[in-house]
Amino acid sequence: MGTMHRSGLAPRRTNENAKVIITTILGIMFGTFIGISLPSLSFKINLPSALISSLDVALSDGKLLSGRDNKSPEHFGSRKFPQIYVPTNPRGAELLPPGIVVATTDFYLRRLWGEPNEDLKKKPKYLVTFTVGFEQRNHINTVVNKFSEDFQILLFHYDGRTTEWDQFEWSKSAIHISTRKQTKWWYAKRFLHPDVVSAYEYIFIWDEDLGVEHFNADKYIQLVKKHGLEISQPGLEPNNGLTWEMTKRRGDREVHKDTKEKAGWCSDPHLPPCAAFVEIMAPVFSREAWRCVWHMIQNDLVHGWGLDFALRRCVEPAHEKIGVVDSQWVIHKVIPSLGSQGKSENGKAPWQGVRERCKKEWTMFQNRLAEADKEYLGRMVKR
Repeated sequence: MGTMHRSGLAPRRTNENAKVIITTILGIMFGTFIGISLPSLSFKINLPSALISSLDVALSDGKLLSGRDNKSPEHFGSRKFPQIYVPTNPRGAELLPPGIVVATTDFYLRRLWGEPNEDLKKKPKYLVTFTVGFEQRNHINTVVNKFSEDFQILLFHYDGRTTEWDQFEWSKSAIHISTRKQTKWWYAKRFLHPDVVSAYEYIFIWDEDLGVEHFNADKYIQLVKKHGLEISQPGLEPNNGLTWEMTKRRGDREVHKDTKEKAGWCSDPHLPPCAAFVEIMAPVFSREAWRCVWHMIQNDLVHGWGLDFALRRCVEPAHEKIGVVDSQWVIHKVIPSLGSQGKSENGKAPWQGVRERCKKEWTMFQNRLAEADKEYLGRMVKR
């Protein structure tokens, strides 16, 4: 019986071996067919853009392709990149990956060598601007020395003279911008865009004729923060160049936010010129307030007259966030340097023409603002 058991399994084992051989041959033939056909076939695989971007960057960095990091810049420039559209990016940058977008800048001075992250030993926290002529250099030198290293100095030159200022050591690290016969508001509109000055907590936009014998910039900043002022100015010496009661220095307090004016001047005690008001002579803006104010400055109205009455639109509540710092005060020296930049016409002195333009601009600004309010309210009613 043992012999019969062994001889009975032989045919079955032979059949199984044949199946294995046939399957192997068919597999080889199918693999050969696929290998020959692949070059003429194309496969389209849709991957998420984020994954494509990651793969693209990885390839360019040599993480997935050996030797890639040894390629020349030309290879990097010719590589394929993913299709991107990010609507939340700044306008004009929608085609860029968010990680490469830099929407703001600053006035920090950089070296031409070394590591970029080692360029700055200290970053100024505040920006101070003066619109100047070279004739006032000694006075401006005195003023600048009232500001510590926490303040970046920026000079706008209306007389075209810049290099002569390097007689002062601080001038060599200051920013100088020069265009002849322009005002500080012309400069501010063109060179102090909110995205350019966003690195600075506060922006000073000052005239060149302010006496600072009783002023300390660091203490001023402390008081502004303490009293929550988004828009401010130092108090003015009562006996010099005073136009409004609101800006008059009070000797019995650190800060004031309202005042009493002439009868009939203030319809509401919380409105200008009795509150929510500083002059355009020496304003100081927080970064957030300046972003609003900059947009309100008109390109063609270069003197800024009337702007001081409208500043309250940029902070709420304005009568709490706009004020005058009394304990750090300045003296208005009333130097008519801007008037000399005018032109004599029809027998009038240059300063007379400038003065007339200032008054015209005040009326034009008021009219534009009133018209803009009317247009906006009209649209709201239609809705």
